[in-house]
Formats: sequence, C-alpha cells, structure tokens
Amino acid sequence: MIRIVRFLPLLLCGFLYAQEEVVQSVYFDFDKFHLDEKQGNAVVDFIKNTDSTRIESIQIFGYTDDVGKDAYNFKLSSNRANTIKEKLIASGIKNKIIVTIEGKGRILIDDDVVENLPEKRSKNRRVDLVLNLKELPKIEIPGFYTTIQKKHIIGDHIYLENLLFERGSSKLTFEAKTQLDKIAKLLLKYRKLEFEIQGHVCCTPPYQKEAIDRETRKRNLSSNRAESVYKYLVFKKILKTRMTFKGYGNSVPLGKGSEYDRRVELVITKI
Repeated sequence: MIRIVRFLPLLLCGFLYAQEEVVQSVYFDFDKFHLDEKQGNAVVDFIKNTDSTRIESIQIFGYTDDVGKDAYNFKLSSNRANTIKEKLIASGIKNKIIVTIEGKGRILIDDDVVENLPEKRSKNRRVDLVLNLKELPKIEIPGFYTTIQKKHIIGDHIYLENLLFERGSSKLTFEAKTQLDKIAKLLLKYRKLEFEIQGHVCCTPPYQKEAIDRETRKRNLSSNRAESVYKYLVFKKILKTRMTFKGYGNSVPLGKGSEYDRRVELVITKI
C-alpha cells in the first residue's frame, strides 16, 4: 500500500516558487521487513516519476506498531528502512543523496483508542520515504514599460508613448525623435540588451492586415515605421547587431484608440 503526500508550490507576486517535500509511505506486514514485488516496483516508480534534477536529498524513516518490546521494534524499524535503501540503490539511486536512514521504533497509540485498532496499527508498520526537492526556478512574467529599465527579462515590451505617427505616415515626428534620443542614451548605457523593433498600424479594412504608406504608396506601413526607428537608432550609434525590425500590421491593437495603434514598440529579445 502506498501513501503519497505533496506540499504544493506557492504563487507569489508574479514569481513561482516551489519548495516541496514529497513523502511516500510503504506498509509492511506484521513483524516483516521484506518487500514484495508490487511494493518494490512502486518504490522504484515513485523515484522515476519525480524530476531527478530536483531531488536534493532522500530521507528514510522506519516505524513499527506498538506491539512488542522497544529494542526489538527499533531493530525491526531499522531493517525496514534499510530494505527501502537497498531497493533504491539497486534501482540506480546514488547513495550520497540518501542522507538519513533511521529506525524510529514503535508508534504508540493512545490508551483510549479502541475503534479500528488493527487498522491503526497496520498504518504504523511502515517506512516513510521523504524526497526533499530543490526550489523550482522562478518564472518571471514579461512586463510593459514606457522606457528602458536597468533590469529586463526576455519578452519585456517598451511602449514608447510619444512614438506615434500621423495617419498613413512612417516619418518620425519631432516628439518621436526626442523620445528616441532618450532611449538611445539608455541603450548605450545597457549595451547587452538586444531587441526587436515592432511596427503597428490602425484603421485598415478587416481583410487587409497591412496599411499603405502614403510616401512609398506600398502596403508596408508598419514595417516602414519599424525601419524608421531602426535607422534613427543606428544614427544614434546603436549597433545594428543589437536590433531587428518587423511590421505587425493591425494584428496587435492596444484597444485604447486608433491613434495609439499607429505606434512602434521595442521587445527585449536578449539580456
């Protein structure tokens, strides 16, 4: 019979932390410490089904019921614990991660407990196999910012509030260039950041993803807007190898109004 207890991860403030202790209990017959084939396979499967990269250590605790003398029960509980250890070693588990093998002896039952006494005693004839698992790596959720930050993660969006265009135009306005000047200074400061420049448009018919650039008279407006920013940043000494640009047409509306969809934003691709 197998009992598994898991302590589940906690989700806190946008980061996922997980510190788990996983327990499997293996139950033995009265006065026995040998595993049958079914029990042995269950122990091995328990280990195999746990992410081996997260197993930090293993503890093994043996117990008996309250029948018999203390000395005998300590020896029996130790034998049960060592039986589980030997099964783990035989299945390929490294001895060095098994940090505890301990017989705890008998588990006493309160004198006033008489109901289902045989069943309660059977639950105490066991070994608890405890896996201590390493903390899960934190998962950070990409964020949306209005300027370059000191620390970014891949996927962060930098939405430039003044980097908006006139309808049908890919030319940078004075306000756009002013904001790009500030962005360029920060990009020169944080030289490891790499990013994609994403261009967007608004107000196209449903069957047209892209809009026409009135200067070129071609349906490539969002790409031209991204390229305008790319060229300006190159002019400001940002290395070409740090940047790519791409037009996304009308596929990513902000839902704030058409003027906000005539925009370019930066998305961090490498830190």
